[in-house]
Amino acid sequence: MADIDLTVPEDAFVDNDMDFERDSEYFDHLRKINDVFYDQIKISDQKAAYIFTFILAFLVSSSEARGVFTLDRYMTGNLPQIAASLLLAAASIFSALCAISVVMPRKSAKTSSLFWGAWMRHRQEFLDAARRKDPNYLFREYVSNVDTLAEIARAKYRFAGLAFRGLMLSVVGYVLVLMTASH
Repeated sequence: MADIDLTVPEDAFVDNDMDFERDSEYFDHLRKINDVFYDQIKISDQKAAYIFTFILAFLVSSSEARGVFTLDRYMTGNLPQIAASLLLAAASIFSALCAISVVMPRKSAKTSSLFWGAWMRHRQEFLDAARRKDPNYLFREYVSNVDTLAEIARAKYRFAGLAFRGLMLSVVGYVLVLMTASH
């Protein structure tokens, strides 16, 4: 799937044509988009935490799951046991790594005054715009922040989806390990 360039040209809102009262629905909608995207980022982090916790608890609490990480399983097992063990081990590791990748900090080339890490870079511009009472500055900053949040959310949800698929393969692998276990 191709990335879509959502950047707004710097001169898109140069004119002082924005009026807070006349155009308030656009500002309100933009603030709402900002809030929704931020919430979606938090939700992706929560999903990753659930997946990681499930995988970790599963590996700690199940002797069959822990067994797929022992060399003996691969030296003494038959081919179906080895294949099932490899699937479970690989899927569990993949799922855990993808879940960790969801919560890793993200960087974006584009920043706004709404991001604490870029505040010093935007501080003077913000103060100048406040002195001018420039609503266009506020609109541009919200658009810039929404662009950044969308980029971050896409990356996080991509890894969350991969972690979930890894979790499903882990469950399939676990069932196969149980089915091929020697009694």
